[in-house]
Amino acid sequence: MQYVRPFSKYFDHTLLKPEAGSKDISLLCDEARQYEFFSVCVQPHFVPLAKRLLDQSRVKVCSVVGFPLGQNLTETKAEEARALSKLGADELDMVINVSVLKENDFSFVQKDIFAVVHAAPQCLIKVILETSLLTQDEIAKATEICIASRAQFVKTSTGFGSRGASIEDVKIMKLAGGDNIEIKASGGIKTLSFAKDLIAAGATRLGSSSSVKILHEAKL
Repeated sequence: MQYVRPFSKYFDHTLLKPEAGSKDISLLCDEARQYEFFSVCVQPHFVPLAKRLLDQSRVKVCSVVGFPLGQNLTETKAEEARALSKLGADELDMVINVSVLKENDFSFVQKDIFAVVHAAPQCLIKVILETSLLTQDEIAKATEICIASRAQFVKTSTGFGSRGASIEDVKIMKLAGGDNIEIKASGGIKTLSFAKDLIAAGATRLGSSSSVKILHEAKL
């Protein structure tokens, strides 16, 4: 399989466990620098630490908004995005309000996403759908809403749902979004074969806590 970039650059090296501490984040950043991953993805509290540790490197700092349930007030999400941007986050992965999407209030979902996009214009915004809770039609519709909201990415999962990414999820997103939006697959990506299959299906970024293991497997 041919890649359009170094394989390591597909990965957001991720650590979002609530029990993770400063030492864990330091190790995450060391690994990201060593293996030249695209970014680290950390909880908001650790953005300043990650930004300091990755200073003078090419590794981006990604954090999360409205995580992991997406039920925060729109104003709260926007303020969180604004604050994280000021702290130096380069990318933000926000969670949609799944219940509102499932109630077909698409106008609210679009306004919710756009509020975050507008609050942090210098950040790349990825929108987490939590696809394990959605039908195929809902995944497609949500992808279209993300494009209309001017987000740069649509993302499968938080990693806290009943399952993570699937090949089918990514294919639905790709069919609905075409070349108008990029796709981040996340949740349960632990093997090289699965990572390759997700990229083949259309994913342009992978969120994984097993990035180092997968990269070692790729070099065997």
